[in-house]
Amino acid sequence: MTVVFQDSYLVGLIGSGVGPSLSPALHEREADRQGLRYVYRLIDIDVLGVRPEAVGDLVRAARDLGFDGLNITHPCKQLVLPHLDALAPQAEALGAVNTVVFRDGRAVGHNTDVTGFAASFARGLPDVPLERVVQLGAGGAGAAVAHATLTLGTERVTVVDALPERAAELAASLNRRFGPERAAAAAPDRLTELLASADGVVHATPTGMAAHPGLPFPAQSLHPGLWVAEVVYRPLETELVRTARAAGCAVLDGGGMAVFQAVDAFRLFTGREPDSAGMLADFARLARGAEQSARHAV
Repeated sequence: MTVVFQDSYLVGLIGSGVGPSLSPALHEREADRQGLRYVYRLIDIDVLGVRPEAVGDLVRAARDLGFDGLNITHPCKQLVLPHLDALAPQAEALGAVNTVVFRDGRAVGHNTDVTGFAASFARGLPDVPLERVVQLGAGGAGAAVAHATLTLGTERVTVVDALPERAAELAASLNRRFGPERAAAAAPDRLTELLASADGVVHATPTGMAAHPGLPFPAQSLHPGLWVAEVVYRPLETELVRTARAAGCAVLDGGGMAVFQAVDAFRLFTGREPDSAGMLADFARLARGAEQSARHAV
């Protein structure tokens, strides 16, 4: 795909409850470093009062209004698929899109969650064992991080989801791509048993977000031999991250994935190489500021 460099960009984020997102500031600060005019808008389906199934209408409206691209988040990463003109190979394999690029009149779906999680994991948990991994959550983000986990060298991942059929579908998809017996699905009532013998757990559900506080499973399931990787980044220290650290687990918060998926999305939107170190530093400052503001508001 030929990239024509521009001086200005209009992008946005479609999802539910995206008001606290750090993506606008993260993208706009990187654009400032590169001397670009860059506007990042939030398109919150809750504020608009529309159902997630309206994502197709929102994508068409953004294209008509001259947007250069969109990020897509929960709960629209899979619902957006039928409304795109083409999918990049990674997004097609996953059945989930978190980035849409508008070019030459076409909307092309990509998935930067896979590469974002893989880069964050390699940076934050470089030497942990990867023989037996449990993943909680099989939605759009779950599909991405499961693919990333197997790409990183996990021998076997067991997917647990509140919707057993969704976990089974993801496990079947993983086995088709990575080989038989690399993935399995399990019911939620087996989670405690699975965590007892697992090397690590990847959490990929909305639990822990500002709008969905709490733990995704009982704290007693955590033990010092278990590493914990979180996908949620608002707040950066979710209850799972805090509780896992207290239990002696090696922990990866969701910040790194948020940054590295944004790095890859910025590259797709602009064709320019982002400063990943600068974006990591920006995110750290933005996250600290957001958490201080939250504490003052209480």
